[in-house]
Amino acid sequence: MLDRLVLTDFRNHAALTLVPAPGFVVLTGANGTGKTNVLEAVSLLAPGRGLRRAPLGEMARQGGAGGFGVAATLADGTEIATGALASAPERRVVRINGAPAPGNALAERLAILWLTPAMDRLFVEPASGRRQFLDRLALALHPGHATHAARYDAAMRSRNRLLAEERPDPEWLGALERRMAEHGAALDAARRETVEALAARLAAQPAGDFPRAALSLEGWAGDAAQLARQLRDGRTRDAAAGRTLAGPHRVDLAVLHLEKDRAAALASTGEQKALLLGIVLAHADLVAARTGAAPLLLLDEVAAHLDPGRRAALFARLAGRGQVWMTGTEPALFADIDADATRIALTA
Repeated sequence: MLDRLVLTDFRNHAALTLVPAPGFVVLTGANGTGKTNVLEAVSLLAPGRGLRRAPLGEMARQGGAGGFGVAATLADGTEIATGALASAPERRVVRINGAPAPGNALAERLAILWLTPAMDRLFVEPASGRRQFLDRLALALHPGHATHAARYDAAMRSRNRLLAEERPDPEWLGALERRMAEHGAALDAARRETVEALAARLAAQPAGDFPRAALSLEGWAGDAAQLARQLRDGRTRDAAAGRTLAGPHRVDLAVLHLEKDRAAALASTGEQKALLLGIVLAHADLVAARTGAAPLLLLDEVAAHLDPGRRAALFARLAGRGQVWMTGTEPALFADIDADATRIALTA
């Protein structure tokens, strides 16, 4: 939970300080006032590129001095800060309690999940988006997940470049493949454990306002030894393809509408939104049960796309379950939320 949030030259906010209370934090205002920008800033308090996955250089306020800062005080007193300097606009800086820290260390301090309108087509778009979504879920349960993902990707990129050479060094290839096998196996194990635990929680829930999803992983499967062997044996094939064709980067998250026994991609737009919400809500419960602390939830424009009944059900489901940040253009959308909510009206 955040006790304080300070933005400096971030997007359209030259200087903004918020002091949210526990529970609901409701940001309202006309389009263009920076509601989603605030959620994006909060999302940068976790490893990765935030909910927009934008380059750091795009986050600095136009007309500002260059660079930006996002600082927060957590409920336990921990001070977290991240941003970029004007002298190095694409190099992310992270500090925890004033000391420099790697970005992946943020996962040990705070679990953050989000839903944005851009994710509404998650089930019908390419598998890469579903892997990113799954990795965010896995990170909330396995703080080391981001480190394994980053090291696996770095080793794979190096291997791909090496395979493009006329006579790649076999010893260096072997070292890169061993690194890929080590981190790839850990990456895959965390994903599979997350999917299994979340699928079990979803299946155990009674049918309600949000349809239940059945989850599974499709595509590549194996352990470290199998991956190392596949990489070694596939060098000629991968060199010809210009990419690595075996490994956990080739999996996909399969989602089924449990009540209708139908792939999520074939569900209606409204059903897909409800399925996605159901997955995130169940995962938030799972994280709270596992860690003893509810994750921070960022829900961008979620209320506007729900009918009144399902909107009321969402608010009831979220009440008392940690800090939940929501945005909307109309305050009336959040009339059913209790009076203790932090309500912030943003203006241009």
